[in-house]
Amino acid sequence: MAKRRPNGGGTITKRTDGRYQGAAYVTDTDGNRVRKYVYGSTWDEANEKLGKLQSQEREGIPVPSRTWTVGEWLAYWLKHIVKPNREENTYSKYESKVRLYLAPHLGKKSMLRLTPAQVRSFMAALKREGVTPSVRFEVLRTLRNALNRAIREELLTRNVALLVDMPAVSKDKGKAWNAREAVTFLRAARAHRFYAACVLVLVLGLRRSELLGLRWQDIDFENRQFTPTKQVQRKMGVGLVLKDLKTDSSHAVLPLPEFCARALEERRHLQDLERKIVGDSWAQEPDQDVIFSSDRGGLTDPVGFSRTFNALVKRAGVRRITVRLARHTCGTLLAFLKVHPKVAQAILRHSQISMTMDVYTHVVGDSEREAVDLLADLLEDPLIG
Repeated sequence: MAKRRPNGGGTITKRTDGRYQGAAYVTDTDGNRVRKYVYGSTWDEANEKLGKLQSQEREGIPVPSRTWTVGEWLAYWLKHIVKPNREENTYSKYESKVRLYLAPHLGKKSMLRLTPAQVRSFMAALKREGVTPSVRFEVLRTLRNALNRAIREELLTRNVALLVDMPAVSKDKGKAWNAREAVTFLRAARAHRFYAACVLVLVLGLRRSELLGLRWQDIDFENRQFTPTKQVQRKMGVGLVLKDLKTDSSHAVLPLPEFCARALEERRHLQDLERKIVGDSWAQEPDQDVIFSSDRGGLTDPVGFSRTFNALVKRAGVRRITVRLARHTCGTLLAFLKVHPKVAQAILRHSQISMTMDVYTHVVGDSEREAVDLLADLLEDPLIG
């Protein structure tokens, strides 16, 4: 005797191929009532699947109004969600991972039917192709983010990429310079037009983008402090642009030791000479009165600055490190001077110490001034005299 279902519980019928088909009316993501089908090799299996479908309906979870492939959803996610709402660099990073890795391997697969095993097989294929662990890490993170958004859009009920282990990535990112190496480097860079930029990277730990976005109006020479508010980024189809720093904590008021102030004064004098030489071709806009402009007045490309920094490192004959690592020399030097970690936190503008400290301060206190003055004295005597 056929099993009966309660009123409103949908129907289950046996197909000609021997399988069982369950059907019930549910709501899709467009708000329409549609008849949805599930299948099972036995009546109980079809009944279980039908029960899950109706349970989601009772919980207000709609079924997708269309079947997306992974490639279709990734393209939609990049164009309509990432690009309008995220930074240009973030979009470029995600777009490259989708174009080079995700779309070619997973693009044609159904997003609804994507399994952890398929994602795991995809990651293993990338490893066989020689893709580095750090790139594979970013690829899987991109997929996780995209599928998480699909869940928020109620197109999926789970993120299968979360069930796949992240590739192990080495945490060894190199060692920052010690005090002697920093002084040697600054001696070699003394005559360069971006000497002051090197000083601010090493003494105050400024990031590359915010260093190049620093404007003269952000400097308060009288009170010996400054407030970074802008950063330089490259925007697709536009070029270099000045953008606001991402967070309010990035706008912390920072102490400006005499050593840095004198380097900046020299930079201003040199920039005035460059402006006179270039004349009417000077490209800098009035609202872009950046300190570290190009030799013709425009914004400086962060990648180009890194190349300049690398050339200066080679000329100095010191151990080669990146700009990002060089700024961590500030913390090394502050520790070398036995500065209290809480004071170093204010100078470096780290929101946390060991990822657990308080939000960083916006007040320039005497202890912070003393700390950067100690560091300036360490670097200044062998350089300027």
